[in-house]
Amino acid sequence: MKQRLTPSTLRLLAQGGFALFLAWTGMRFLAHVNWAMGLTETFTPKPPAVEGFLPISALIAAKRLLFTGRWDPVHPAGLVIFLAILLMAWLLRKGFCGQLCPVGLASNLLERLGRKLKIARQPGPNGRLLLGAPKYLLLLGFGYVAVTMNLEDTEQFLRAPFNMVADTKMLLFFESPSTAALTVFGTLAAASMVIPAFWCRALCPYGALLGLLGWLSPTAVTRDAGACVSCGRCAKACPVGLPVDTLARVSSPDCQGCGECVSACPVKDCLGVSVFSRRIPWWSIAAGCLAILIAASLIADALGYWQSPIAPQMARRMHMLMFGGTPGGMPDF
Repeated sequence: MKQRLTPSTLRLLAQGGFALFLAWTGMRFLAHVNWAMGLTETFTPKPPAVEGFLPISALIAAKRLLFTGRWDPVHPAGLVIFLAILLMAWLLRKGFCGQLCPVGLASNLLERLGRKLKIARQPGPNGRLLLGAPKYLLLLGFGYVAVTMNLEDTEQFLRAPFNMVADTKMLLFFESPSTAALTVFGTLAAASMVIPAFWCRALCPYGALLGLLGWLSPTAVTRDAGACVSCGRCAKACPVGLPVDTLARVSSPDCQGCGECVSACPVKDCLGVSVFSRRIPWWSIAAGCLAILIAASLIADALGYWQSPIAPQMARRMHMLMFGGTPGGMPDF
């Protein structure tokens, strides 16, 4: 019997494919760091995509760009990826969270395990509000720091040694996590089996920002009330517990655009993805997010905004200075 591609299957394929790309990026970056720290003489160029894991630096760089018109010379690809993901959220809701994010993949798999073990539980309406409050408080904190920083402070932050090697510090942290870090990761994993998408719903300030932009998006899951049989499968399938079966348009900032509700619906065309109330193919969110990310990287590379202008030898001297080895100097822009 021929198997039909479903939104749920496409989501796993998209998340898995993107995770493999990030794993390859991580291996390349590890080889680069080993060279930069003097552990090998085999040079490996730094993969620019690794800078996508530095959203706080990108947020500060975005403010600098807004007020000065100058691109971030330290982590240029990080700013490209940050702005591309913001564009995704506005056009395609939290499609990055639902279709590409590697943390979303882990959350997705843990949720499936929790459902299989029959320990997954969805909070009620009031519980959802309380659960989502911390991530908005974290976003408010980061936003306050970014807004109140003057231009001199932003320049000092972006040019500071710790920011220049922030991606390396992040790699070293995950390469040898402390007992406390492993305990936190384990707790989050356990919580994600009990409360689906726990990290995304409760603690991710990046997701909170994307959700607010997604709230303004013309794209949303819509329900044909006339075709609905009120089975409730869509609401049960929703990772963030939205009452999809009672909504004509799912406009909540928590909607990830993952398509799990569409996949669960037994009635053809009852649920679907719409732009300005006009139905589009359900796979458009995944395809659109990937297209935006690829297009942004290609355009940025063509314009010279993808590769860092810091010379490899200068980066190597900086790493040896900060992580041990021969002394060096800081780059001058």
